[in-house]
Amino acid sequence: MNQDEGLRHASSFGAAASAYAEHRPDYAQAAVRWALEPAPGPRVLDLGAGTGKLTATLIAMGVDVVAVEPDPAMLTELRRSLPGVDAQSGSAEAIPLPDASVDLVLAGNAMHWFDMAVAGPEIARVLAPGGILAGLWNVIDDEVEWAAGLARVSGGAAIGPRDTPASWRTETADMHLPKNGAPARFGSPEQASFPHGQRRTAESLVATLATRAGMLVMPDPEREAALGRIRAYLATRPETADGEFTLPMQTAVLRVQRL
Repeated sequence: MNQDEGLRHASSFGAAASAYAEHRPDYAQAAVRWALEPAPGPRVLDLGAGTGKLTATLIAMGVDVVAVEPDPAMLTELRRSLPGVDAQSGSAEAIPLPDASVDLVLAGNAMHWFDMAVAGPEIARVLAPGGILAGLWNVIDDEVEWAAGLARVSGGAAIGPRDTPASWRTETADMHLPKNGAPARFGSPEQASFPHGQRRTAESLVATLATRAGMLVMPDPEREAALGRIRAYLATRPETADGEFTLPMQTAVLRVQRL
């Protein structure tokens, strides 16, 4: 998508902040531990923190974290749900923290929205030498047959690039990372993925997919038609037609070290 479309998608979440907080999944703790593993110290920044999904996972693991989020509505939800967290208004392109003040910068389902030409130097600035930048994405495990069918039916607006393991690896292999040069260089990127799942009903899964940016920017008739196709598909599958089920996912991680 072009720059204007990217900005429209990136800024769409605030209008659905409460639904995002209610329906989006958390992150596999094993994935977060892998991201934390090489960090030289305990100071963590959750950048583009949204309503605090990743922040809450970090807190549950006993991590000391500061959250930074540009959207006022998303930040309000974060502060409401996690009142004890240091949550600040700011963006990846203008981080309100001092130089070398964190050992790890994490971004949960957010790094693809960053303008790395600007955000890269900012991230390098706030990272201590040897610090880690890591992006985490929850992706649908399309090796499970019914989940692969869901991805096909949903279309790119609900389940698109980066939303299944194979496409995530391709999309992130050469993207979403700072370019080497001033003010800092970064090492070779590493990718890994970890099993995860979310308990859902058919209606709550539809509500989850409705919080995707591609769905939020759709005209109402098109969005309702797309959600209707998803409902119809889920009603035909024995795994999802009645009661609760586990949506099979992976938490995929891309990490790189500041040299």
